[in-house]
Amino acid sequence: MAWIAVDVGTSVVKAVAFDSKGCEIALAREKTQVLRPRADFAEQSMSAIWNSVVNSVRSVVGHLQRPVEGIVITAQGDGCWLVNAEGHPTGNAILWNDGRSGEVVEHWREAGVTTNGFAVSGSVPYAGLSNAILNWLHTNQPERIASSRYALTCNGWIFAQMTGRFVADVSDALNPFGDFKKKKYSEQLIEIYGAGSYRHLLPPIAQGTEILSALTPQAAKELGVVAGTSVVMAPYDIVSTAYGAGTVLPQQACVILGTTICAEALTSYLDLRGEPAGTTIALDNGLYLRAMPTLTGCETLEWVMNLLGAADIAELDALAAVAQPGAAGVIFLPYLSPAGERAPFLEPRAQGSFHGLTLLHKREEVCRSVYEGLSFAIRECLEKAAKETSEVRICGGGARSDFWCQMIANVVGIPVLRPVENEVGARGAFLFALKATGAVESIAEGVVRYPGKLDTFDPVPEVHERYDARFPIFKGIREMAREQWKLNEVRA
Repeated sequence: MAWIAVDVGTSVVKAVAFDSKGCEIALAREKTQVLRPRADFAEQSMSAIWNSVVNSVRSVVGHLQRPVEGIVITAQGDGCWLVNAEGHPTGNAILWNDGRSGEVVEHWREAGVTTNGFAVSGSVPYAGLSNAILNWLHTNQPERIASSRYALTCNGWIFAQMTGRFVADVSDALNPFGDFKKKKYSEQLIEIYGAGSYRHLLPPIAQGTEILSALTPQAAKELGVVAGTSVVMAPYDIVSTAYGAGTVLPQQACVILGTTICAEALTSYLDLRGEPAGTTIALDNGLYLRAMPTLTGCETLEWVMNLLGAADIAELDALAAVAQPGAAGVIFLPYLSPAGERAPFLEPRAQGSFHGLTLLHKREEVCRSVYEGLSFAIRECLEKAAKETSEVRICGGGARSDFWCQMIANVVGIPVLRPVENEVGARGAFLFALKATGAVESIAEGVVRYPGKLDTFDPVPEVHERYDARFPIFKGIREMAREQWKLNEVRA
């Protein structure tokens, strides 16, 4: 028997088959397209995403020599995937990195709504969350609100296509309209965010056995799997990826180097005092996952690769490695997303910049400063996520770079462990499916039973000391840049 784990990312849909020993036995990937009808828009065709899931699953099924025991789904989080009462899309999905509702978020922050909401949800609203998107649609496209019945996430959309049920997983549902302590929707938050007139769009929250359902005959025909096969809705990708990386105990952290960089830590102690930041996800074992998902990730490396004329990321790594730690004084602020930044601080106006450049600087120092800026942002996110962290599990496309993994270890100052397996999110979804179906009692037991191999990067003490001295400088420059961000907005 085999489980198929479907991981629907922003840029790639993956289907991975696991055997009874937890080994990957088949894999299929299909690239997807992000649509940008305007500079601050980020959308995807919902039907195209479903077709990519179908193609990926069918490809994996074609390579299996055994029956499929079940399908488990994880996917990109946040955003707004609207469907009508029949389950048909009422337009393109609006993604987590969409920036159209930036003014809504800024108004909430200035009015104190963000702080009040954070006290209940443990999460900060930003432009790519459904509360902000629905608010924007209510004002600018009321006809779309009127024609819609459910505001799903990507995970909910795929689950609906497979099972005919319209629900939301706890990890998706509670941000932004949920009370993370009670694990249900908060009428207080719905009122705070002015969502009363479209509260009916929020799908029921699936918990316990409600996250399991059966594959419909129609979906079975499309996927090439037997009708009635079990379908499990796993948590959305940042949670599933943490599980797949082996992050299951307090003081363990996970950093996903993907389209977004997400630094997240497990903790039993939750302190939400101070400036609201990040996302809080209550897990079913008494622990909390504090996540700091940035808006700019590996796209920054692609940007600088094109800027400096590097052929690929490997050449970019080699170029950066020529320069010494500290990049000869150049500091880079890595806030390149048109939607600004959401973690470890919320600022829709945030912009990237280089500081300390002179005519003496070379390509390699500019290049290294970009890696260092991203690594400083990771350290700041981890420190915001948890008081203490003993190790960092690292994964995602950017983790293929030994150079960057070692730099992160040097900047953060604790060991960085990299799973050898590439499809960490799918692996975490597989482990979750085992727990959901009773094959293991906990995710932690699944990690022990199906251990993955790890590469280890230990910090070099003298290099860490150098970065430790530069880290406050990075944060100080960023604080000074905030005034420039405001001026740029006025001039625009």
